[in-house]
Amino acid sequence: MKICFSLLIVFFTLQVDAQKIIDFDQFIERTHQQNDTLYVVNFWATWCKPCIAEIPAFEKLNSELKSSPVKIILLSLDFKSQSSNVEAFINKNGIQSETALLSAGNPNSWIDKIDESWSGAIPATVYYRNSEKLEFHEGDYSEETLKNSINKLTQ
Repeated sequence: MKICFSLLIVFFTLQVDAQKIIDFDQFIERTHQQNDTLYVVNFWATWCKPCIAEIPAFEKLNSELKSSPVKIILLSLDFKSQSSNVEAFINKNGIQSETALLSAGNPNSWIDKIDESWSGAIPATVYYRNSEKLEFHEGDYSEETLKNSINKLTQ
């Protein structure tokens, strides 16, 4: 019984940790670090078909680049009340990239802080290194285009 209870606690802990809810300041703190890591942040949602279609490309590159200074972060823009749907999607699809749900309030208050050209449409991807935004892309990516963008920014 003790082992079964311990396994249940471990399973529950993994499930909770699989889906973090962060605010805008936590997002900035996570991605604006003074190091040589390239942070590739993809804004997506479970209801966005182009977002879902491109996630396998991010996942494949996340796997390929594990030993390099590249960190892929999938940042869901689903409503906080839908966090269980996001968590279920992550678990069902075996997502290994770092994930979080951004609960930052009114998007009009923070979208321009990501990039002034961003209309708010998703998917969208932003790249940071050493607290500096290097590039912003609004729209979906093919695997090849995503890989080329990352390669260009890591050379």
